[in-house]
Amino acid sequence: MVFYTKMIFAVLFLCFSATCVIAGDPTLEFEWKVTYGTIAPLGVPQQGILINGQFPGPAINCTSNNNIVVNVFNQLDEPFLLTWAGIQQRKNSWQDGTPGAMCPILPGKNYTYRFQVKDQIGTYFYFPTTALHRASGGIGMLKVHSRPLIPIPYDNPAEEYPVLLGDWYNKGHKTLKSILDSGRSIGRPDGIQINGQSSKVGDANAKPLFTFEAGNTYKLRVCNVGLRLSVNFRVQGHTMKVVEVEGSHTVQNLYDSLDLHVGQCMSVLVTADQTPKDYYFVASSRFAQHPHSTVAVIRYANGNGAASPELPPPPPENTKGIAWSISQFRSFRWNLTSNAARPNPQGSYKYGKINITRTIKIANSRSSSNGKLRFGINGVSHVDAETPLKLAEYYGVADKVFTYNLMKDEPQEGDKVEVAPNVVNGTYRNFVEIIFENHEKTIQTWHLDGFSFFAVAIEPGRWSPEKRKNYNLLDAVSRNTIQVYPNSWAAVMTTLDNAGMWNLRSEMRERAYLGQQFYLSVVSEARSLRDEYSLPETQELCGIVKSLPKPAPYT
Repeated sequence: MVFYTKMIFAVLFLCFSATCVIAGDPTLEFEWKVTYGTIAPLGVPQQGILINGQFPGPAINCTSNNNIVVNVFNQLDEPFLLTWAGIQQRKNSWQDGTPGAMCPILPGKNYTYRFQVKDQIGTYFYFPTTALHRASGGIGMLKVHSRPLIPIPYDNPAEEYPVLLGDWYNKGHKTLKSILDSGRSIGRPDGIQINGQSSKVGDANAKPLFTFEAGNTYKLRVCNVGLRLSVNFRVQGHTMKVVEVEGSHTVQNLYDSLDLHVGQCMSVLVTADQTPKDYYFVASSRFAQHPHSTVAVIRYANGNGAASPELPPPPPENTKGIAWSISQFRSFRWNLTSNAARPNPQGSYKYGKINITRTIKIANSRSSSNGKLRFGINGVSHVDAETPLKLAEYYGVADKVFTYNLMKDEPQEGDKVEVAPNVVNGTYRNFVEIIFENHEKTIQTWHLDGFSFFAVAIEPGRWSPEKRKNYNLLDAVSRNTIQVYPNSWAAVMTTLDNAGMWNLRSEMRERAYLGQQFYLSVVSEARSLRDEYSLPETQELCGIVKSLPKPAPYT
């Protein structure tokens, strides 16, 4: 008996300390080479970032609870990291892929990511978090299917197709970064791409985005992977049924068009019930002074005829368009009758009855520091430290790298901004309310790593406590991004039940690069493997911790 007990503890120790991959669930392994290559999403050749020679990069096609192992070889001339947007990395911010959580992969080196898509389903994507690399590629889709024993709340589609769309700049990432470093804005994008391509109406040489068989129903997994612009998409002559938003099955409503903000993903069903010929998939910018649009061809097998040049109209713009878009947001409701993997189980059904223990109200700001453009939150503009924040905290040298709680829980008066690593303490397992106020004239999108939150409200004006009476406390969608319209606010709720160092950031990459982000440090005082994995044996070290003795692992 003693022998078997020791053997079990030995296996558990190896599992948690070496790989952070849970035995018993299938493991999918990938080997990716990150290189430069020529791409032309808008028809203009430029240097792009490819993964295994592809843009978009290879999809990860997995099932809930699968273990994912990705060995990334950095063959660029700059440090590089990938993050897995929306994948919650339970107890494992070591693998989150943000500069505050881990050291970058140096040129000519490789790093193996190991994580589990624990208790999740849905549509997500990965992208680079270093420099402005996302502007040049390194982006791909991550699809998490439901396990066979948990039925999905709709018939299996005949096929499913990934659609990665978003704005694009013809300038490369190095040029864009140098513009930001000089203190200027990168300005407006040059166009919109769909799966690395763009086409115009009537383009006879346009290759089909995908092919439909008449009578079949297809799932389109759609993500806005751009840097700046909200996008509306629609399928000419067809309606779309929303079935999933950022990992949550939704009440299945029909839509003629759908707004998708930067960093957001959703899945829609489209039935091929029209006359067999070509149709356009249309993507157009929203709330932009200089609008952009592009199309892609959907081809019916054995169809006859080109797509009509008369495109379905976009939604209204300006104030009327914002009201239209808010109404669409409110129509997304969590499907509480469906079976599914559910993250954050403490609040899955009755989150509206959990007492709020802390309210964090944040406001985005645009200002300057030493004559250079900066973006901030509540008076602090984040800058990455040489030593990742998580490593500094784990090694007990946080005071030499950053100061906790420079950012207060309320917006600060005045234009003064402090440029420093921005780390906020979060109490483990507290139930928090986060209010996003947008005092600017442009739309914002926010994302939180490590958690799903309940998106309970979006309204125009300023937030006040009495606004809570307007919250959806029954079936708000559990998701990881939230848009905030100009001069409006949004409210989300979440349980801080995932120990680690987690990034809350603007999804507008220019804003995040210039400081509109912070890290939420959630520490379990128990220092137990029950709550968080120890530092992996293979983790790269950098900064001031590189020569320090490793702390004792969690037990």
